[in-house]
Amino acid sequence: MVTFNSIAHTLCSFFFLSLLLLFANAVALANAKTHYHDFIVQATPVKRLCKTHNTITVNGQYPGPTLEVNNGDTLVVKVVNKARYNVTIHWHGVRQMRTAWADGPEFITQCPIRPGGSYTYRFTIQGQEGTLWWHAHSSWLRATVYGALIIHPKVGDSYPFTKPKRETPLLLGEWWDADPMDVVRQATRTGGAPNVSDAYTINGQPGDLYNCSSKGTAKVPVVAGETNLLRIINSALNQELFFTIANHKLTVVGADASYVKPFTTSILMLGPGQTTDVLITADQPPARYYIAARAYVSAQGAPFDNTTTTAILEYRTPSCSGKCASTKPVSASLPAFNDTATATAFSKSFRSPKKVPVPTNIDENLFITVGLGLNNCPKGARAQNCQGPNGTRFTASMNNASFVLPSNFSLLQAHQQGIPGVFTTDFPAAPPVKFDYTGNVSRSLWQPARGTKVYKLKYGARVQIVLQGTNISTAENHPIHLHGYDFYIIAEGFGNFNPKTDTAKFNLVDPPLRNTASVPVKGWSVIRFVADNPGVWLMHCHLDVHIGWGLATAFLVENGVGELEILEHPPADLPVC
Repeated sequence: MVTFNSIAHTLCSFFFLSLLLLFANAVALANAKTHYHDFIVQATPVKRLCKTHNTITVNGQYPGPTLEVNNGDTLVVKVVNKARYNVTIHWHGVRQMRTAWADGPEFITQCPIRPGGSYTYRFTIQGQEGTLWWHAHSSWLRATVYGALIIHPKVGDSYPFTKPKRETPLLLGEWWDADPMDVVRQATRTGGAPNVSDAYTINGQPGDLYNCSSKGTAKVPVVAGETNLLRIINSALNQELFFTIANHKLTVVGADASYVKPFTTSILMLGPGQTTDVLITADQPPARYYIAARAYVSAQGAPFDNTTTTAILEYRTPSCSGKCASTKPVSASLPAFNDTATATAFSKSFRSPKKVPVPTNIDENLFITVGLGLNNCPKGARAQNCQGPNGTRFTASMNNASFVLPSNFSLLQAHQQGIPGVFTTDFPAAPPVKFDYTGNVSRSLWQPARGTKVYKLKYGARVQIVLQGTNISTAENHPIHLHGYDFYIIAEGFGNFNPKTDTAKFNLVDPPLRNTASVPVKGWSVIRFVADNPGVWLMHCHLDVHIGWGLATAFLVENGVGELEILEHPPADLPVC
């Protein structure tokens, strides 16, 4: 009888818990919303640095509109292209579970939206909370076509920290006193490096330290004693950036729409594509304080924009009203441009808040070199078309394969429809030639092979990738972004990765979950993920000059078993090439 009662009690408990879970899921589904937006891509007069340019924007806004949703919500965004360039929109960091058609990179998951055309992106946010962003993924249009994507907790859930009084997105960007499309076209024609930007921006404004810019300087209001949340996004096209706020400490609580174990710092370093959520307490004497950002430069001898963008943290209190508004803000102190030690200390501070399920028993162990190269001037070419170092043309590659975008079909379309001749699946799992990656590299290895090579992964494969920086032409920090996935960064270091000794540095307990990893200059990073999202997913350097040179590859993740493991059918309005 006792045994029967025990079994009955266990069954009742299990039934009750099941009902609770079903009820919780039903409530979550009932509270989930569908958000509809229209994005009109168009040329808009924008005045910066004393000059007005016809700038490509979304809805006439620079930066573009901020989208706010809750975890579990669905976004339906109709993009209408009224500009003169082809365009696509990428939802940076969104997992896009089974909805690869909505990911957005040009010629990877879709053909571009032609001038006069439109396409509707439909996708659901699943299990992500924090700060992401959206941007154009067609040539250099993302220089001005970008905006924040803020994901709040599910209705009824809360942050894992005290709710802030206010939340403010801060988008760091770059501004050219020219049409960015002309800048990249000139570089493509000459084979040299593109002209660097003329200013950095915070929420589209260069700030007080540039000509004709003080009136528009972005301001962040705070009230003494309050704690606010700042959502910082590096939207810059080609530059890693240091960030600080004068006399204030920043408590990092999230990155790339994943929570992290809180830590306090005065300096952030973000690579393009990365986001960082910080809490800031207004605990200083009421005044105005500069928010500032400027370049972190790891490539020796490379030209860069050495200016500093500013916004203003402005205390709003009775004791700091009219008098404060006219006072000069307190200056901010930033690291030296080449302060790799500070950048490294920051990147190594990230941890997940608790133990996480890091993949073990690895099925696919890849070693991928990432770096630049130089192609010899083609026979018969003019000197004006070979303006790289010593009469060469810049290039870049992963594992000596310089990635070439297709032009007649997207990779996803070719994969789904079985169209031959668009790509090959022979991207190498390791460099074709082993060498001293961060030492003096033989000139024979400076010219990579061009091609559209992808790497095939079975659904559910547990993947480890060693991302190894190289010293070909010049070494630098590369922010490597993987579409369609978050991954755990389990280690990073300098020099050549040594599997015999460096595996001891692996953090398999609480590594951070990111979508963009900064591979250290002359160093390496190791990431892990499970291939649980079918489709074709681009992995590339988020310095846009580098992806144009070929620093990219793609993963073709096969379908699994059953509807929930299979790529959805393409939408009816998918653009054609």
